[in-house]
Amino acid sequence: MNWGDSQERAYNSLKVAVTSKPVLQLPDVNKRFVLRTDASDRGLGAALMQENEGTLFPVAYASKKLTDRERKYSVTEREALAIVWGVKKCSLYLYGTVFTLQTDHGALQFLNAAKFDSPRIMRWALALQVYNFDVQYIKGSENVGTDYLSKIE
Repeated sequence: MNWGDSQERAYNSLKVAVTSKPVLQLPDVNKRFVLRTDASDRGLGAALMQENEGTLFPVAYASKKLTDRERKYSVTEREALAIVWGVKKCSLYLYGTVFTLQTDHGALQFLNAAKFDSPRIMRWALALQVYNFDVQYIKGSENVGTDYLSKIE
């Protein structure tokens, strides 16, 4: 791939975005973490956040392109995959703490308690049992950052 004008514009807008509010904050192990995840038909996104003076600030961002096999998962399976992947990606911060998991996929609010028809989701729910978290549903309009991260390639 050649570096052209569109790549240069994207690079410059990314530089502005990561240096503008909300700027990444250093994690504080004494504060509760909030992990937001999202999935699209192309990828996964996660944002690890903490509250500071009443506002959630990002501590870390992550995104991953889906494999061809993962793209064939149902929407619920992709959203569950985003959760498992995001938790594992941020496990250095989350393991051994109580944290909040925020998702805009309503069916996964009950990930800790529900039985799913998908053996894949049941395996993932079992894998998450070593973590201590509560799940909150948030509107898609509140999940903008992770929505964007899940769509970049």
